[in-house]
Amino acid sequence: MSEHLRRPHDLGGLDDDAVDRGEHDHEPWEKRVDSIMRLCSDKKRHLLTVDEMRRGIEDLGPGAYDDLSYYERWISSLANNLIAKDVISIDDLGRKMTEIEARWEADREAEK
Repeated sequence: MSEHLRRPHDLGGLDDDAVDRGEHDHEPWEKRVDSIMRLCSDKKRHLLTVDEMRRGIEDLGPGAYDDLSYYERWISSLANNLIAKDVISIDDLGRKMTEIEARWEADREAEK
């Protein structure tokens, strides 16, 4: 397959640095993203399949795929899938993001 036809996640056969297989600490928000994904895909809720999650990540496109971290890709796919299924709305998501950002800013100010 010629390289220009590859999707951003399709890296098989390309040269790159070695993969760091060592353990590393996860940020609290990364653990939350993992928990949200597990809750959305559990047998009780069944809001998301692994295939939908993967497809959502693959559909991010080269710019977003390359610029986002692993868990940023996950949360983007989760949000897009939940919006597409009318589980959440873009307005609801935007309001919640604004609320969380305000709380985060207030916490930062309180630390000063």
